[in-house]
Amino acid sequence: MGKGFFHVPVASNEPVKSYAPGSPEREEVLKTYKELYNSKVEVPLYIGSEEIKTGDTATMHPPHDHKHDLGVYHKADKGNIEKAIEESLKAREKWANLEWEQRAAVFLKAADLIAGPYRAKMNAATMIGQSKNIYQAEIDSACEICDFLRFNVEYMSQIYDDQPESSEGNWNRIEYRPLEGFVYAVTPFNFTAIAGNLPSSAALMGNVAIWKPSDSQVYSAQVIMEVFKEAGVPDGVINMVMGDPKMITDVVLDSPDFAGIHYTGSTTVFKNIWAQIGNNINNYKSYPRIVGETGGKDFIAVHPTSNAKQVATSISRGAFEYQGQKCSAASRVYLPKSLWPEIKDFVIEDLKSFKMGSPEDMSNFINAVIHEASFDKIAKFIDQAKEDSDAEIIVGGGYDKSKGYFVEPTVIATTNPTYETMCTEIFGPVVTIYVYEDEKWEETLDLVDQNMYGLTGAIFSGDRYEAAKATKRLQNSAGNFYINDKPTGAVVGQQPFGGARASGTNDKAGSKLNLMRWISPRLIKETFVPATDYRYPFMGE
Repeated sequence: MGKGFFHVPVASNEPVKSYAPGSPEREEVLKTYKELYNSKVEVPLYIGSEEIKTGDTATMHPPHDHKHDLGVYHKADKGNIEKAIEESLKAREKWANLEWEQRAAVFLKAADLIAGPYRAKMNAATMIGQSKNIYQAEIDSACEICDFLRFNVEYMSQIYDDQPESSEGNWNRIEYRPLEGFVYAVTPFNFTAIAGNLPSSAALMGNVAIWKPSDSQVYSAQVIMEVFKEAGVPDGVINMVMGDPKMITDVVLDSPDFAGIHYTGSTTVFKNIWAQIGNNINNYKSYPRIVGETGGKDFIAVHPTSNAKQVATSISRGAFEYQGQKCSAASRVYLPKSLWPEIKDFVIEDLKSFKMGSPEDMSNFINAVIHEASFDKIAKFIDQAKEDSDAEIIVGGGYDKSKGYFVEPTVIATTNPTYETMCTEIFGPVVTIYVYEDEKWEETLDLVDQNMYGLTGAIFSGDRYEAAKATKRLQNSAGNFYINDKPTGAVVGQQPFGGARASGTNDKAGSKLNLMRWISPRLIKETFVPATDYRYPFMGE
């Protein structure tokens, strides 16, 4: 089942457009933004060949203008989820047996549709529904999702091309089968690309999927389904359902045909799902694959030999792009006392220059956080820091939800390396700084390594010996580790993404390691001239 004579289009990263004033892409996306903003959408369940409107609906609102009505999405009941499972299994027989290059063609077409005619709509929907500025939308809902789709096809061909050795008289080959059953894809609000990748990467390998997008990302999820349908994803291969997450998960995990979960979301929810799978293990036809990327408390650790301006920029970008709502966002920083005054001045200067508001105004660097519950949680951390004697608000600290869920980018300085905001995931525009004595660099690395999470981390150093020391010492602290760079911005094909500890199973989205989780290889040995005598030479006289 290798590549044979088929040529796979070479995977390359989708170029990022500038959206500079006067550029055609800027005018197009602003026009599309206005059109979408002023029209109402009704998002159905996509189950098999049907678009189901249950009548049980929830409204959608832009986080930066929460009184504006974008439309509704329909919520599933238990019967709808059971039907989705039934339809997926019905679709599996033909899809799993379809030649791999035919499956590849579907998702390569999806990538070209997103890069071309759907680009403005994908970006505008992400800007509106998830409150992303145009640059954050472009690198996510246009470029990264295209990269996932195209690189995954290349990785699939590499997997299929990997075949065992054969000895004289027999032929060994591996058939890369999809899993027996269906895959449950649970996706987050913060990256449209992740929402598209989790169900499609499993489907590319011949699987069928039940996809539950985040309630806060349904607006752009609808556009993804439009693309998949136009690209030719057959009915039932990817079924999109929304509704009560506990009910949906319970029905899915109760099915004996549950074959795996592809998850990105909170650590606590993932642990509960894992426990639930364990409790149900005797019910399943096979051991389910459990793949998850969860929380993070990502760090920047700075050696005294570092460049202050470079460090400050990595904090300003790494902590506050997309309002700190990236899994990889810098949220705890360890700075040497000698550099702290200079870095502090640079960071304050940056933050005071930030503009905050609607993504429609492209001069805004900061937009709204995703919803009221997130706003209230972040505000509570900020208020606590204002009260605590071992913490100080250096810059920011304001918030207002009268029109949108706006939180000022906030820098907290603490004298306590285990202060709550140094340890607890906040998922918002808050970063906490701990200043250490210059001579305590190695002790500080120990502090960095003590966190329960292990997603991303960065070190800055102008001394190669110290950079090497930190790289070794922090080996288990981050699945994606950066030297003299911010801990965000992983690119498909360049920095496969994932972490360990409480941050997930580290199956590296954007690599063939992830795709290998969605196959169940079958080894086939064929002997051309079988033996006709049981005796071996050693048995002779």
